[in-house]
Amino acid sequence: MVTEATRVLVVDDELNLAELVSTALRYADFSTATALTGHDALAQAHTFQPHLIILDVMLPDIDGFEVAKRLAAAGSATPILFLTARDGTEDKIRGLTVGGDDYVTKPFSLDELIARVRVILRRSGRQAETRNLLTFADLEMDEDLREVRRGEEPIDLTATEYRLLRYLLINARRVLTRAQILDHVWSYDFGGDAGILETYISYLRKKVDAIDPPLIHTVRGMGYVLRLPRG
Repeated sequence: MVTEATRVLVVDDELNLAELVSTALRYADFSTATALTGHDALAQAHTFQPHLIILDVMLPDIDGFEVAKRLAAAGSATPILFLTARDGTEDKIRGLTVGGDDYVTKPFSLDELIARVRVILRRSGRQAETRNLLTFADLEMDEDLREVRRGEEPIDLTATEYRLLRYLLINARRVLTRAQILDHVWSYDFGGDAGILETYISYLRKKVDAIDPPLIHTVRGMGYVLRLPRG
């Protein structure tokens, strides 16, 4: 069991995006803090002492490149992953030149972002303390062992069922549209049987929700959500 969660500082002036990334990281067993400006990022880097910083380039006061330079000048060796809409080659080169360890452009996949975070932490020697575990209520997914349990009961899933459940776990309590799920789980704009998602949701429910309380819920007219029952 992890005794100290790996700390990640998420810096982005879009509050909703910062909270979305932070939530995904927390479900991946990281501890997070957020900053909406460059100056706030510098202050949080001092007080929160993150093991990694996810840093937007376009901030309302000083840009992410300047933040990275100031951190380096202050002696910080904290790894930085730039997360930005600026996708020009010159921007990527600049980001890596000023001390960035990786450069991810928007729009992005949360799964890919977390995978890149883990790679950077592994390089920095921090990965040994990071457990690849997704949990919600009594549902647990161990990504290292690719095992799923509900309470004490193991759950045997196919590869597609595993990907679907993983996406629901990463976004627990968040309503996901059918289009979002198809795009992330099947990794392309699905143009075949429109009932494929409903079929796999049914498969998952038979396995995951065989134990009470049920966790996979339909939101009529919208999609699906992993949450505890209401009321």
